[in-house]
Amino acid sequence: MQALLDRLHVVMVETSHPGNIGAAARALKTMGLSGLRLVAPQCHPSAEATARASGADDLLMAASVYGELAPALADCTLVFATSARIRSLNWPMLDAREAGHLAIETAAAGGRVAMVFGREDNGLSNEELALCQRMLRIPVNEGFDSLNIASAVQVVCYELRMAALAHSGQPSLPPVGFTPRANGPLAEITVAEMEYLFVHLERVLVRIGFHDPAAPRRLMPRLRRLFQRAMLDRHEYSILRGWLAATEEALPPG
Repeated sequence: MQALLDRLHVVMVETSHPGNIGAAARALKTMGLSGLRLVAPQCHPSAEATARASGADDLLMAASVYGELAPALADCTLVFATSARIRSLNWPMLDAREAGHLAIETAAAGGRVAMVFGREDNGLSNEELALCQRMLRIPVNEGFDSLNIASAVQVVCYELRMAALAHSGQPSLPPVGFTPRANGPLAEITVAEMEYLFVHLERVLVRIGFHDPAAPRRLMPRLRRLFQRAMLDRHEYSILRGWLAATEEALPPG
């Protein structure tokens, strides 16, 4: 998978705030990317960028710097221009997820891919857009489309990593002892029903002397986690409720 990510590049054009460059470097490294290219940054290197990189300063210092956009894209076979706005341009527009999958397919075929991020205040010029083949749009809130450039880089890098994981057949998260059910819905019991179960369970445990509410030992929170992890189906839930009811009936009154 790393070979795919190594063929992906984030290109930032005339970034004015050095903190955004540092935060972008952090975003790349967090998602396993390393190809940061800077086009005419207004302030680089910078102590603020290093601070915002928060441990990704190695990637920040290794960033390639160019005087204009064209040389930064010279070795790329697929170039996306990113935007939070819908532009009146007659060319293919993809959301970040679709773009991520296309980028990984291109990388898997041996190509190099660039994700181009424009200036904080006015994005990319028409001449710069002409160097790109696709428009990548992050579908933000139409009532407030002001997305910080470093945040946009993080969103795109996340989608690139998820697409790379899917292409490589790797899980997005390491296993934690939970296996989804092969048959039937993943979750059948409502929150309200689970609460009835926990109340019933605690009542029975108190009556048999196993649980003392005055000295709880965190017993109920642990039992909650146990049953929540189990993702009970309807039949299992009914067995537990029936068992608790039968236990309660067998106890002496009191």
